Amino acid sequence: MTAPAPASPHNAQVTAQGGASSRPPRTPVSGAPHLTQAQVGMLREIEVQDEYGQRRSIHIPAERPLTVFVDKRELVTLMTLGAAPELLVLGYLRNQRLIADVSEVASITVDWEVNAAAVRTHRGIANLEDLTAQRVVTTGCGQGTVYGSVMSQVGAVQLPPPAEARIRQSTLQTLLETMRQQDSIHRKAGSVHGCALFQGGEMLYFVEDVGRHNAIDTIAGWMGLHGVHGGDKIFYTTGRLTSEMVMKAALMGVPIIVSRNGVTHMGHELATQLGLTLFGRAANKHFLCYCGFERFDAEPLPPSPTMRVVAG
Repeated sequence: MTAPAPASPHNAQVTAQGGASSRPPRTPVSGAPHLTQAQVGMLREIEVQDEYGQRRSIHIPAERPLTVFVDKRELVTLMTLGAAPELLVLGYLRNQRLIADVSEVASITVDWEVNAAAVRTHRGIANLEDLTAQRVVTTGCGQGTVYGSVMSQVGAVQLPPPAEARIRQSTLQTLLETMRQQDSIHRKAGSVHGCALFQGGEMLYFVEDVGRHNAIDTIAGWMGLHGVHGGDKIFYTTGRLTSEMVMKAALMGVPIIVSRNGVTHMGHELATQLGLTLFGRAANKHFLCYCGFERFDAEPLPPSPTMRVVAG
């Protein structure tokens, strides 16, 4: 049994309840590419047997390959859930710095019958072979890939100063409560990562995929399509904060990252170098701020009654 696909993912603008936002729908920027809306079922029903010998039906995520062709040249195969494949491809091209602006792309056509995405550009991508020659297999779920040319551009990232991009502890807790209430595939089937873009405590876009790198690329595609800038935004992910995730958030211009998981050494080093604020182990009212304290307006909670005071 195939679960229904979400409607119109390209213009989605959601609240914590997953319904329509009170804001008017966003429209694509001038010169935006034409995108198909190749919806596909994201769950499959299978039969399992548990430790008691009982058989029952459950849903699991429907992972599938999506081979990306740029001007008829095969570029990469992405393993994806397929929530918004056109945005995934657009964001992948942006985050890999293969395009500087979405207006360079004329169209993205996804056909699930052949598991392919055909990207047509207006003038081609100059030096595409050179740009993609050096590949780094990352620790991203499903093995993410970062091209060497991207790493060389990280030093040019400029984020807004702390005075212009901050987060209060109460806003962080609102964000975490929004994510706690968010209906998700993970609740139904597990085995996926979720990522969201916030402005203050308001969720602007939420997506899930089998790899967190795919989810952040999809958000990058949504931002590019609608001309959304990252300077006053907050990025949330259920996945760990590796160097790849930190780098992609920085390239999207987002200065504050929140994760339900932890952070790696390289992720922490890169965030410190670039001036990002990282929160990890964030759920309910609990969190750790790993770096970028200057962007954080703390509102400390009172000590728990169970906490012991150790005499010095």
